Amino acid sequence: MKYITTIIKKLTSKEITKPLGRWNIEYCNSKLDQKIDLSNEDHCGPCGQYALKKIDIKNNDTDKENKK
Repeated sequence: MKYITTIIKKLTSKEITKPLGRWNIEYCNSKLDQKIDLSNEDHCGPCGQYALKKIDIKNNDTDKENKK
């Protein structure tokens, strides 16, 4: 019985490519830049400069909108 089920699985199963996530090749420059920034952030560890920079940009944008 086990022999029959393995044959059926081999005949019916198709190779499904698994998503590579961060290791996928990016062709869009903005996505590639973001991937590089996040990779540097992961490597650096506790410094968190990328997150601090993004918070400052967000705060500056909201300040500019509030002044309008």
